[in-house]
Amino acid sequence: MAKDEIVDRYSSLARAALSGERIVDCGSAGFEEGCFGAAGYDDTAEVPEGAVRASLGCGNPLAVAELRDGETVLDLGSGGGIDVLLSARRVGPHGRAYGLDAGVDMLELARRHAQQAGAINVEFLHGTIEDVPLPDRSVDVVVSNCVINLSDDKAAVLAEAFRVLRPGGRFGVSDVVTADEAAADSERRETVERRIGCSAGTLSVAGYQELLGRAGFVGIRITLTADHGEGVHSAIIQAAKPVIGPGMEIRPMRDSDAEQVLAIYQAGLDSGHASFETVAPSWEGFVAGRLPHLRYVAADTETGEVVGWVAASTVSARPVYAGVVEHSVYVHPGCQAHGIGRALLTAFIAASEDAGVWTIQSGIFPENAASLALHQALGFRAVGTRERVGCHRGTWRDVLLVERRSTVIAC
Repeated sequence: MAKDEIVDRYSSLARAALSGERIVDCGSAGFEEGCFGAAGYDDTAEVPEGAVRASLGCGNPLAVAELRDGETVLDLGSGGGIDVLLSARRVGPHGRAYGLDAGVDMLELARRHAQQAGAINVEFLHGTIEDVPLPDRSVDVVVSNCVINLSDDKAAVLAEAFRVLRPGGRFGVSDVVTADEAAADSERRETVERRIGCSAGTLSVAGYQELLGRAGFVGIRITLTADHGEGVHSAIIQAAKPVIGPGMEIRPMRDSDAEQVLAIYQAGLDSGHASFETVAPSWEGFVAGRLPHLRYVAADTETGEVVGWVAASTVSARPVYAGVVEHSVYVHPGCQAHGIGRALLTAFIAASEDAGVWTIQSGIFPENAASLALHQALGFRAVGTRERVGCHRGTWRDVLLVERRSTVIAC
């Protein structure tokens, strides 16, 4: 179903709700079984009855959003406004809750409910979830309830969610997913999707994880809830934008970062304590030797200047080493001792575990005390020393081998 058709369908539901009708977006059995609508909420006493009746979600994202006083929340596809109103109550008068919807009629319905609730810290915006009309890094939490599955460009939706979140911001949504790739192509699965209203098709769990990681999210968790048959489930999806200090952002590395990344690399090599290499490779060589999904930069949010990066390489093509990577982390010499390296490595560890990595390893010169201290602080341990392993600038050098074993990745 095309985007305009989806908006038209939900607009008709909103008009029905505005006239006092009870609206349903999927087979009545789904509502009767408590899988959809307001059945997942236990704190709706102070929400207008109309907002409760107009709920079309597949769960309760606020149950895992851990909203705090004073935070700013954005609900993607806010519908009749139930999640916005509940969010507004939780963040308190010093916080703010935005609702975003593409349907003018649905916005009218939501604004009516906000007025009935006496909510003054809410605002409903007209727009699409693929192009959010809010500035970069302007919200603390993004929630959504059974809406992202309706988009035909889910990568754009997740990229926009990442863009508008502040560093350390949280992503917590209810959505519909398929539990495995085998179910993702079945005709019976499509029948289930149509029955529960997922007109644009669902992502598999693995597909959702991939798109979240590609957008830059870490700490990804997908918890299946209701089973709708044929591998289709409601689910809670949680993730976070990497934490870093004020004025900075950690995001996936881009080709447009090439010049700055290589300049930081060369500055590290020039120090004499970063690597046996003496000249940074070409960008083509850099990219060819590193995994595409585990490359991040720290950037100044005002200027866009890259001030540090972290990346990983495989250690072997043998399947038994599939979860073992070797990493490097570099910070601009003028920006060291500001926690940037720690933030980059912390984000990298989380992303590597999302990707199923069980061992991160590296070689560090014993003279590089700052790097050793950083790695030890984040759970790396020295496992041995390769003595006089290489002649660097006319001097034999030792290398300490360090590694970090994940405690969450099972064999």
